[in-house]
Amino acid sequence: MTEKIRKPEDEWRRELTPEQFHILRQKGTEGAFTGEYAHSKTAGVYRCAACGQELFASDTKFESGSGWPSFFQPIGQGCVESHEDSSHGMRRVEVTCARCDSHLGHVFPDGPRPTGLRYCINSASLKLQPK
Repeated sequence: MTEKIRKPEDEWRRELTPEQFHILRQKGTEGAFTGEYAHSKTAGVYRCAACGQELFASDTKFESGSGWPSFFQPIGQGCVESHEDSSHGMRRVEVTCARCDSHLGHVFPDGPRPTGLRYCINSASLKLQPK
């Protein structure tokens, strides 16, 4: 079990850029094809931009055509959590950081093998640590 990080929202607001705060703490999203990592092919580990938790390895990243970085699985068990999301008149599965509860994006059942999943993640919620 990942130990939770709990901070008041005003502390998160001071630590994050306005875009990161909107996405990570207010469940926002960035525009398709606008994020820093949408087309990145740099090898490394993608970490949570809020708390530094390891989330995804670059070798699980794939081009989905969606305009957001997409991964077929998290880097390890328990690093992300999934939650039912019925906002905006849709039924989706939200993905959050298991450590700080920050919003990362959504997961869909239309990804490649071996998992068949597409973790569609906002670039602003990630920080790439190159190999």
